[in-house]
Amino acid sequence: MNWEQAYRELLKQYNQVKTEYERAIQRVQELESQPRNGASAAAAVKAEVVATDVASPANYEATLKRLVRQIGAILQAEKVVFMLHDPEEGELRAYPPAYGLTEDEIRLLRVRATQGISGEVFREGKPIIVHDAITDPRTSKEHVAMLHIRNLVCVPLILEKRDEENRVIDRQTIGVLHAFNKQRGGHFIDEDVRLLERMARNAAAVIAGMRLYQAILEEKEELVHTIESLRAGLLLVHHNGRVNQMNAAARRVFGLGADVLGKNYTEILNNETIRAMIRAALEEEKEGELVEITVQIDGKEHIYQVQNAIVRGEDQKPMGTVMIFNDITDIRNLERMKSAFVATVSHELRTPLTAIKGFISTLLMDSEDAFTPEDRREFYSIIDQETDRLTRLINDLLNIARIEAGESLKPIYKHVDFYSLSKKVVMIQRQATTKHTIIHDVPEDLPKIVADEDKVDQILTNLLSNAIKYSPNGGEIRVKAWEEDADHIVFYVSDQGMGIPKEHLSRVFEKFHRVDNTDTRKQYGTGLGLYLVKHLVEAIHGGHIWVESEVGVGSTFYVRLPKIPPAVKEGQEQVEK
Repeated sequence: MNWEQAYRELLKQYNQVKTEYERAIQRVQELESQPRNGASAAAAVKAEVVATDVASPANYEATLKRLVRQIGAILQAEKVVFMLHDPEEGELRAYPPAYGLTEDEIRLLRVRATQGISGEVFREGKPIIVHDAITDPRTSKEHVAMLHIRNLVCVPLILEKRDEENRVIDRQTIGVLHAFNKQRGGHFIDEDVRLLERMARNAAAVIAGMRLYQAILEEKEELVHTIESLRAGLLLVHHNGRVNQMNAAARRVFGLGADVLGKNYTEILNNETIRAMIRAALEEEKEGELVEITVQIDGKEHIYQVQNAIVRGEDQKPMGTVMIFNDITDIRNLERMKSAFVATVSHELRTPLTAIKGFISTLLMDSEDAFTPEDRREFYSIIDQETDRLTRLINDLLNIARIEAGESLKPIYKHVDFYSLSKKVVMIQRQATTKHTIIHDVPEDLPKIVADEDKVDQILTNLLSNAIKYSPNGGEIRVKAWEEDADHIVFYVSDQGMGIPKEHLSRVFEKFHRVDNTDTRKQYGTGLGLYLVKHLVEAIHGGHIWVESEVGVGSTFYVRLPKIPPAVKEGQEQVEK
């Protein structure tokens, strides 16, 4: 989903929440107002006060706090609390705000949806009055004694969804509403149930609407943070010319501060190319244009590639335009460097090759021994020098490649769960063989280590792949790990394969080393795998790797890793959170 689609989706969800909330308010205001007697008449009047005093979504907690307090006053109850269903845990849990209950008591009030009075009301969707909560066996799960509950009335919180003609098209029970302890030693009656049901229906609508509203706010907040953290610049301009969104990367392009939202783009943008693109998008609905601009940032020249698109609503009417700024300075510099590099290398390679070719051709054409031995020696000396020059050039190119490879191996340290990581690698390698039994012998409570997770993955994958490759007849392969001491963990990968001759044990980690005998010749490749593993273990993690092996029995590769690499301990590298 691109940013334009994400923006439209958020707008759509916001409008849905707004509609649901307005319907909730309307339902609250439609409370029945015909009481049966004088006492309940006063209660009904109070209920109407609640109905007309519902706050805006921003005042969610305050609204519910007033609501539970009014319910307590209307029903003359000492305590009032909502219990909402948590489908993941299968529980009904009390949530603040509550009336007459402390925070500790609210946390205490939780019960499985299959148990207690709360669970019965939730499942059956019918209210229950309990006159003696202490002796009623159904209340044992609600801790009524600890909460000093004598009697109670409980009704379901039912969310009703209605169509455009205000007809109920769906009902969903989202929890229960409790009122505890009728004051002055009284008991709850059917009239209390009816009043509580009225308020519960409307309270459920408000709670559900607010939950949806909060979810949308969280999604919007997440999107805003995501946009703000993008390396690419993003600018969103409303159809009226006001800036709706401009992330840090885009502000950096134009040298702006954070106070840009709501301002007209003509007030804050001084680049005429960008202003013309925005103007064309807003006035002519012109989009898709790709341009490059050059700006000065902190005294350095930066090149940005800019493209815009029209943002449209559900009715396809334009709402504004969004622009993306990609910093391509490094790409352009790299292109220039590559061009210069190719030109330089072509020249440098051609020069010694031309000399070598020239003197070789001259010597080959000397059929009559026209050159003296001294001349020939001079020619050979020049060829030798130019060959050395060519060799040095090639070695320089290889060194550049090694430096670039080293940059690509720059570690990214984080807290790594070796148990989970090794289990994943084993599962993947099991798919690569049908001959071997791969055993994962790693304790689940093995302490986490600070490491580069991808490179530890690479170490394990390489060792397991080698174990499979060098035991072609199958057998058991085991990955075992343990905590060696307070600062290290050790793991090994063992196989029951061909094994490594003793004279090769000290050299298996050397680059390009191969065990050249009849049994292993077909199995060994370039000889770079274990060299790379050694580099990842020792240079990246400050660990140690060694091997124990016996021909015909198998090999075991041991790796000792520090829980915290030396580079992290010394402050040279940071740990990602």
